[in-house]
Amino acid sequence: MVLDGDAKKLKIIVSEEGIVYQRSLYEAILFAAKKYKIAGATAHKGILSYGADDLANNAKAFSLPENMPVIIEMVDREERIYDFAEIVSKLIDKSGCGGIVYVESVDVVTYKKSVC
Repeated sequence: MVLDGDAKKLKIIVSEEGIVYQRSLYEAILFAAKKYKIAGATAHKGILSYGADDLANNAKAFSLPENMPVIIEMVDREERIYDFAEIVSKLIDKSGCGGIVYVESVDVVTYKKSVC
């Protein structure tokens, strides 16, 4: 796939505890992105958050916090990102958990396969 210049970044923030189809919600989203052949995706955990339900999560030193936010970012062409955003919204609805899904414009400078 060639990806350069104008593109879109889909950003999704969900609860680590969300479950859909007997799998964590963030994993289901990433596996769906791979199946849909989104150019690339990354998930990482947040350390402090609040959202629509006004709950805060706080990771203190030497503690093992639960229910941290998971941030998923993916980049692809505009039409593919908007199509996949609809799939993500349905997965979030199915999980019964909250979250946010939004799209940002990005300018892709380099997109190459790893040879490592």
